Amino acid sequence: MSNDSIPASREHILFVTGQLAQSAVQSTVSSLADKIGFDFSIVALPITVAALMTPKWLLRKLTVPAGVTRIIVPGHLESGLNELRSGLSVQVDCGPRDIRNLSEFFGKKRESAADLTEYSIEILAEINHAPAYSMDQLISRAIQLREQGADIIDLGCTPGVTWHNVGDAVSALRERQIRVSIDSFDADEVAQACRAGAELVLSVNSTNCRSALDWGAEVVVVPDVPNEEKNFFETIEFLVARGVKVRLDPILEPIGCGLARSLQRYAQVRSRYAELPMMMGIGNLTELTDVDSAGINMLLLGICQELSIQSVLTTNVINWARTSVQECDIARRLVHYAVKHSVPPKRLDDRLVMLRDGKVNRYTSEVIEDLAESIRDSNVRLLAQDGVIHFLAAGYHFQGADPMAIFNEVLDSPLGPRLDASHAFYLGYEMCKALTALTLDKQYEQDEALRWGYLTRYEKSHRLARRKSADQ
Repeated sequence: MSNDSIPASREHILFVTGQLAQSAVQSTVSSLADKIGFDFSIVALPITVAALMTPKWLLRKLTVPAGVTRIIVPGHLESGLNELRSGLSVQVDCGPRDIRNLSEFFGKKRESAADLTEYSIEILAEINHAPAYSMDQLISRAIQLREQGADIIDLGCTPGVTWHNVGDAVSALRERQIRVSIDSFDADEVAQACRAGAELVLSVNSTNCRSALDWGAEVVVVPDVPNEEKNFFETIEFLVARGVKVRLDPILEPIGCGLARSLQRYAQVRSRYAELPMMMGIGNLTELTDVDSAGINMLLLGICQELSIQSVLTTNVINWARTSVQECDIARRLVHYAVKHSVPPKRLDDRLVMLRDGKVNRYTSEVIEDLAESIRDSNVRLLAQDGVIHFLAAGYHFQGADPMAIFNEVLDSPLGPRLDASHAFYLGYEMCKALTALTLDKQYEQDEALRWGYLTRYEKSHRLARRKSADQ
């Protein structure tokens, strides 16, 4: 408990925890109270793991000391917060699930979160070799891409092979209110697609610009060859003068083939044609670079936002770029907010932080040893930090970097014969997660999913659900 000499006018917070976390809570809160300026008390209720508390159980067991102005309960009780507030006479809030995040809990008080609903970049998602799909497959794929964030479905045709029923495919998508673009240099294919409702044509250069006058659709103008300007500008002027709606795409080139030069061209074209819409085909980077696509997509959409390039064409053929549409949908919201408010896109939305976590919390060695000595029940606790997995049980503390070696030590100890198959499988699963977390320097929390940004697959509690009735 805090010093009684602290003036009564200061907030007095009661922190509620379980037996095992008492030491960690005491250490964290003591340090924080001086920095922030509040009085505090800590009550460790008669339960080992705080996550096993229920609102009804807590209300039965908790006695609120005089002078307390606010109670902070474990984060796992968030769903029962209204019940706790009804049953207690002072303000009740849920703290973080991890006591190590308590400073952020106090320091992140904002009036409102960033509004990421706005964006100004349109996503075209290409279905490569669309003629090879059956009609049902094509419709299913288009719906899937639209659900992932695509605004327009681009039907990529096969060069040298005419798609005779392209009009039927476009009509089928339009009947489902799916916007369609057609990607072909075959004038007959394009004409049929436009008559069926395709609104955009990829692509037009000096070789087919006269045909574009008859299509009645917006077209994407590209250079005859990427580093050529004269014919590119002449094609633009030819189409604009005749009232054809255009988007300009100077062509993004892969790394090693002129990436920096092509980015310069986008800036130059934007400067020359300040009022005309532009597009960037970003697949030349995501598909042709041996690297996860999220970072590339974020960077390219940031460039597009700053240059007022209003649309991107993406594809997801290669496996490391298979989630590009979702990544672009998240990225376009972040870059719109960043440019609009002149701030870096940081601490706004961490869904694209997937490989590593934004922050990893660590216990001190003293806290780990104290926890190991405090355990009196049969539950196993696993921790993972600084390259080491800690296996803690009553009277036991095994540690190392190899889960198999740790488990062999466990099996050779008196604890081994007490592990049934179900428990052994659970521990093996958890230590595999722990090793993954150590490999990538991610946060490991036993019985919780590793965080993979928007790809996180959340888990139901396994250990806690099995032990809950026994520990209460």
